[in-house]
Amino acid sequence: PTSGSFKLSYYNEYKSYLRDMSRRQNPRRNPTSGGNTESLTLSVNEVILQDVYQLYTEGDDSLLSIAEELNVTMEPPRKKINIMLIGNHSAGKSSFINWYIEETIQKTGVAIETQGFTLVTSGKRRETLTGNATTHFYPMLKELLSTDKIIDYLATEVTTSKQKKFPLITFIDTPGLVDGEMQYPFNVDEAITWMGQKCDLIFVFFDPIGQALCKRTLNIVEKLNEHHGDKIRFYLSKADTAGTETDRQKVLMQIVQELCKRPGLNKAGFDMPTIYIPNLAGDRQRCVNQIEEVCKDIDKSIAHTLQSILNTFDTDCNKLISEIDQTMATDKKNSSHNLKAHSWWILFSTLGYGLFLLLLSNFLLSFVSKKFVDVAVGTYAANIIFDVIDPVKSMVDSIPAESKYQYFGGILAVNVVFFILAKLLSRTKPRLASKTKKLRAKRRSLIQNELQPKQNSMYKKYLQQCGAEE
Repeated sequence: PTSGSFKLSYYNEYKSYLRDMSRRQNPRRNPTSGGNTESLTLSVNEVILQDVYQLYTEGDDSLLSIAEELNVTMEPPRKKINIMLIGNHSAGKSSFINWYIEETIQKTGVAIETQGFTLVTSGKRRETLTGNATTHFYPMLKELLSTDKIIDYLATEVTTSKQKKFPLITFIDTPGLVDGEMQYPFNVDEAITWMGQKCDLIFVFFDPIGQALCKRTLNIVEKLNEHHGDKIRFYLSKADTAGTETDRQKVLMQIVQELCKRPGLNKAGFDMPTIYIPNLAGDRQRCVNQIEEVCKDIDKSIAHTLQSILNTFDTDCNKLISEIDQTMATDKKNSSHNLKAHSWWILFSTLGYGLFLLLLSNFLLSFVSKKFVDVAVGTYAANIIFDVIDPVKSMVDSIPAESKYQYFGGILAVNVVFFILAKLLSRTKPRLASKTKKLRAKRRSLIQNELQPKQNSMYKKYLQQCGAEE
């Protein structure tokens, strides 16, 4: 085959592969079916998120399809929350991800193991996606490609882990940050700042061994705090390596003092739990491990995101109903306007053409006798014609000969005015086709009687698992 056909074939196979990966991660299922075997292995939150996503995207009756018909801008909800981990190199970011999912996915060590962005997510089979495949798997990352060479430092690790709440999470592991002459292959500060706006949580890990006060880390955190302060959580990672309790308190004080020097980070209610990976502590002196607080923050974010998605679903339904009602009301108003426009057109067109026909008839009948007209159209019709024309003939005959041109010019001007008024006042407004109106009414009934009750049902299911009373 030719080079062009080979490239096209390769590209099509590549897209097919990515679609297969997406289906494996988010298989289609009927949101209304209660006996789906796969749904039995999913948590209530997973099922609700998948159901909401499918109500937005699948079928001609989905919210996005209806929104497209109505020219309403709408985006589908995310099925997972995004959590970005930042910090100096060897701060324990990758180790935390491995601990949370209970698999060794990310490399760990004292050296700078993570040089780019790695997205870790749960799927149907173990898979590693490189830069180009990652941008297809996460279309939002295509905006990041303006950063030079970053595509070579993007990767996705798909794992089958279902531990904790991982099926509802995408972890974003960032490059280890260092000061000094360290050169990154892309603008790491700009890339992390951009990624922060796409995340639900931003975990900042401070390593107590030498790098807790990394200025590059603090600069990025300060910049992120300007717009995403509510997303940021601070942790003293590897707390078991800080020595005695006195040493840990000194490290915490140093970090807090450095943060307080920066106005954007000097705020009330500051909290920095001490955490470490239990199975990596070894024989070192143990300290209070608040790593479960990290899990609680994640759980809270998932719950908040789920509630937000359900609320947004109801808002979007009401938005579409309102848009349908508005278009139907506008169509009714346009119908009334068009009826008046047609009435004005009939009135002024009749006056314009009528005056012209009367003058033309008077002019033509001046060349023929009444007897000729009787023979041509009959006596009864001829009498009617002459009864109508006689007043016009009398008016024309009464005009002085020297003023006839002025009178006829005035009559012609009035005639033109009638035609202009008929043109201006008969302008119509667009109407919906009968088929379109029936479809809009059907869409409105579907949203109000089927989709919104499903939202209430999903909210009830969510609250039941929370132990809320009905």
